[in-house]
Amino acid sequence: MLNPGKVILSLALAALAAPSLLAQNEAKEGALVLKAMEVASDGNVKVTIPDDILELLFKPIERKDETPALHPGLNKMTGYRIQVFSDGRNQHSLESRAKARGGAILAKFPKYRGQVYTFSKSPNWYTRIGNFRTTDEASKALAELKQAFPSFASEMRMVKCQITLVK
Repeated sequence: MLNPGKVILSLALAALAAPSLLAQNEAKEGALVLKAMEVASDGNVKVTIPDDILELLFKPIERKDETPALHPGLNKMTGYRIQVFSDGRNQHSLESRAKARGGAILAKFPKYRGQVYTFSKSPNWYTRIGNFRTTDEASKALAELKQAFPSFASEMRMVKCQITLVK
């Protein structure tokens, strides 16, 4: 009669170890164990799992929070950004001025890397900073940016828009 514990252990060892690493007698022993299992089970392996374990395995997952999971970088939601540039005059230099404004902010605040959005809605160009979920977060950032860049603080404002979840 085969010892089930020894058979399982031998199978696990045989599956994990490469045949070239096994000693020749261990390889033979593993092959014999497999052959013995095949003969004894008539090709059918029966696995018995206690009912309490089955209940745990097939129990539906209860979610207390029915909101969908949020994945950074993938999900969009309504939030706020700080608009630091908006202009429609001097069409030939608008794009470069909008990008320069974003670059200046990044140079002083590297925490906004990947959160500078420069885009055009004809005839204007815009640069917006951040992905803030609440008005409080956006207000703090706005105050910080206005203090750091007083020369264009009067142009800065908080805008409600679709944001990308970062954290």
